[in-house]
Amino acid sequence: MDKNRIEGNVDKAKGSVKDTAGKVIGNDRLRAEGEVDKAKGHIKDAAGKAADAARRGIDRTSDTISNASKH
Repeated sequence: MDKNRIEGNVDKAKGSVKDTAGKVIGNDRLRAEGEVDKAKGHIKDAAGKAADAARRGIDRTSDTISNASKH
Protein backbone atom coordinates (compact mmCIF):
# COMPACT_ATOMS: atom_id res chain seq x y z
CA MET A 1 0.00 0.00 0.00
CA ASP A 2 1.36 3.40 -0.98
CA LYS A 3 2.25 5.76 1.86
CA ASN A 4 -0.05 8.42 0.34
CA ARG A 5 -3.01 6.11 0.90
CA ILE A 6 -2.08 5.72 4.57
CA GLU A 7 -1.54 9.46 5.03
CA GLY A 8 -4.77 10.15 3.16
CA ASN A 9 -6.76 7.92 5.46
CA VAL A 10 -5.18 9.57 8.50
CA ASP A 11 -6.09 13.03 7.12
CA LYS A 12 -9.66 11.90 6.42
CA ALA A 13 -10.04 10.55 9.96
CA LYS A 14 -8.51 13.68 11.50
CA GLY A 15 -10.80 15.82 9.36
CA SER A 16 -13.86 13.87 10.43
CA VAL A 17 -12.97 14.36 14.09
CA LYS A 18 -12.44 18.12 13.60
CA ASP A 19 -15.65 18.44 11.58
CA THR A 20 -17.69 16.58 14.19
CA ALA A 21 -16.11 18.50 17.07
CA GLY A 22 -16.80 21.76 15.25
CA LYS A 23 -20.45 20.81 14.81
CA VAL A 24 -20.83 19.81 18.45
CA ILE A 25 -19.28 22.98 19.90
CA GLY A 26 -20.56 25.28 17.17
CA ASN A 27 -17.10 26.25 15.89
CA ASP A 28 -17.30 27.02 12.17
CA ARG A 29 -13.51 27.43 11.86
CA LEU A 30 -12.91 23.95 13.26
CA ARG A 31 -15.54 22.50 10.92
CA ALA A 32 -13.86 24.21 7.95
CA GLU A 33 -10.46 22.83 8.99
CA GLY A 34 -12.03 19.40 9.17
CA GLU A 35 -13.46 19.72 5.68
CA VAL A 36 -10.06 20.82 4.33
CA ASP A 37 -8.33 17.89 6.04
CA LYS A 38 -10.88 15.46 4.61
CA ALA A 39 -10.41 16.90 1.11
CA LYS A 40 -6.62 16.62 1.40
CA GLY A 41 -7.09 13.06 2.58
CA HIS A 42 -9.22 12.16 -0.43
CA ILE A 43 -6.61 13.65 -2.77
CA LYS A 44 -3.73 11.80 -1.11
CA ASP A 45 -5.72 8.56 -1.11
CA ALA A 46 -6.47 8.94 -4.83
CA ALA A 47 -2.79 9.64 -5.58
CA GLY A 48 -1.83 6.57 -3.58
CA LYS A 49 -4.34 4.41 -5.45
CA ALA A 50 -2.93 5.67 -8.76
CA ALA A 51 0.62 4.88 -7.62
CA ASP A 52 -0.45 1.39 -6.53
CA ALA A 53 -2.15 0.79 -9.89
CA ALA A 54 0.93 1.99 -11.78
CA ARG A 55 3.16 -0.23 -9.67
CA ARG A 56 0.91 -3.23 -10.40
CA GLY A 57 1.01 -2.44 -14.12
CA ILE A 58 4.80 -2.24 -14.09
CA ASP A 59 5.02 -5.51 -12.18
CA ARG A 60 2.72 -7.26 -14.67
CA THR A 61 4.66 -5.87 -17.62
CA SER A 62 7.94 -6.97 -16.06
CA ASP A 63 6.53 -10.46 -15.43
CA THR A 64 5.27 -10.68 -19.02
CA ILE A 65 8.65 -9.67 -20.43
CA SER A 66 10.44 -12.07 -18.08
CA ASN A 67 8.17 -14.95 -19.05
CA ALA A 68 8.49 -14.17 -22.75
CA SER A 69 12.27 -14.18 -22.57
CA LYS A 70 12.23 -17.67 -21.01
CA HIS A 71 10.47 -19.16 -24.05
